[in-house]
Amino acid sequence: MALYITDECINCDLCAEECPNEAISMGEEIYEIDGNKCTECIGHYDTPSCIPVCPVECILPDPNRQESIDQLAEKFAQLHS
Repeated sequence: MALYITDECINCDLCAEECPNEAISMGEEIYEIDGNKCTECIGHYDTPSCIPVCPVECILPDPNRQESIDQLAEKFAQLHS
């Protein structure tokens, strides 16, 4: 599943720099994750790179976007082909 950022975001800029798919960008008030680009770093790393750098732990799995590892890998392949 893709990740999302809760409204607890403090706009620290750390997550956007870590995203290899450029899925994280500034929204109207807080950073947002584009679910069409987020692969939870499948294809790049073993775990999502944005979660460990978040000082307020506001990056969570998106319950509205259930995706398997195979689906995330397919998305990675489409993004980087």
